[in-house]
Amino acid sequence: MAKTDIGPPDYREMLPEVIAKNYGKWKYHENIKPGVYMHVSETGDEVYTVRCGSAKLVSTDFIRDLCAIADKYCDGHIRFTSRYNPEFLTPKKENVEPIIDAIKELGLPVGGTGRGISNVIHTQGWIHCHTPATDASGVVKAIMDELYPYFVGEKTLPHKLRLSLACCLNMCGAIHASDLAVVGVHTAVPGVIDETFGAQCELPTTMAGCPTGAIRRHPDPNVKSVVVIDEKCMYCGNCYTICPSMPIMNPERDGIALFAGGKVSNARHVPMLSRVIVPFIPNNPPRWPEVVGILKSIIDVYAGNARPFERVGEWIERIGWERFFTLTELPFLEQNIDDFESSRETLRATTQFKW
Repeated sequence: MAKTDIGPPDYREMLPEVIAKNYGKWKYHENIKPGVYMHVSETGDEVYTVRCGSAKLVSTDFIRDLCAIADKYCDGHIRFTSRYNPEFLTPKKENVEPIIDAIKELGLPVGGTGRGISNVIHTQGWIHCHTPATDASGVVKAIMDELYPYFVGEKTLPHKLRLSLACCLNMCGAIHASDLAVVGVHTAVPGVIDETFGAQCELPTTMAGCPTGAIRRHPDPNVKSVVVIDEKCMYCGNCYTICPSMPIMNPERDGIALFAGGKVSNARHVPMLSRVIVPFIPNNPPRWPEVVGILKSIIDVYAGNARPFERVGEWIERIGWERFFTLTELPFLEQNIDDFESSRETLRATTQFKW
């Protein structure tokens, strides 16, 4: 393949030798213990994978520490999963325990595999994003401190459980396809700074950027600005992305919603979209006790009631949403009613077509 400076490099050039040799020939894999996989090829070759937890926002020194482990035990090979889990791959079984010891010396937990919880995929939150309704790293840290036993294998679940967080309704965290999810929500219409609007924003693009048509030109023809129709605004924050003179962040009104029941996998059941289970929880930093408490309660109920290898959404579908709200002791509010025309029962979001 010709080398170019456009796009990502060819991944095949960076595969470990044993993986390149057995590409497409893997026979089966086993989860030996929390955080450790063994893949076996048709040729008899074996590859051992050691997975550990990691923050999303890390320093170059942290990356160097990981690379030092990979250089010593894995011929320089390391990869990150889509949920930011560093994974060390080696064909040598005798290297597994030294890798685990080296990871623990860095203060990182080994786990995130099998019937437990992996890293939480999340967005930037207050640290870097311009439209968040809640934090990302802070909320995730508080959640995983409580759910740590499910990551390292001290506690097990009926099946794997995927958590995600999006700090606003732009859904950068892909929460709509996770077992349990946290979403930052705005509940106040954006403000309009008339004095700076003309210098920072364009009228046509700002008005066209509103998905509900809530933004209209200012009624005074001498004022180059806009007004927001409160009844039409759905607090998505898209206008602020286009126009800095329409800030939507509000420390008194911003908060968190919780979703449940989504998954990407086609196994056993078609992919599922998550649904709102808690429409609003006020931000309560630095530990967000209400959010953490509700999630912990739901996971404990799921662990005690679901069948083996049943994902959260599959469990809810089997027992019914009424029973789910009863077991979790969550109030059913009017915001929980799904009145969307193309609700998930009619979405064609799977390769398992049924006519």
